[in-house]
Amino acid sequence: KLSTMKMLLSLIALLSAALLANTAPPTCYSRVLSLSKEITESFKELQTSKAVDSCVEMLPRLYLDIHNYCVLAKLRDFVAYPRCETVLEVSELKEKARSLYTIMISYCRRDLVFLTDDCSALENPVLPPIEPS
Repeated sequence: KLSTMKMLLSLIALLSAALLANTAPPTCYSRVLSLSKEITESFKELQTSKAVDSCVEMLPRLYLDIHNYCVLAKLRDFVAYPRCETVLEVSELKEKARSLYTIMISYCRRDLVFLTDDCSALENPVLPPIEPS
């Protein structure tokens, strides 16, 4: 009876550990990665939106690769861009970019690894080919 109780307690402990692992808070890296993807997608939507101001066409390109050291300068340039203050979508996007920059340089600076510093790759990204459907 005692061994059955120990086995049951071990099983409960194992299941509890598995449950905690699945609900663990996001890491700095996963947060930076998801926010950069969210910003890139929002920028694409902004570019294709019909209801945006003409200044949106003049915004600096915003393709983000968090493994490229030049992304920090890209984020700074985008946030500092002096036009489009009256376009709500641009203001929201600048706020997200500011948040990403802050997270990268302060909260996560020790957790991030930059694999390149190729600034032209952020201007003319090589995107994976779209597979035919």
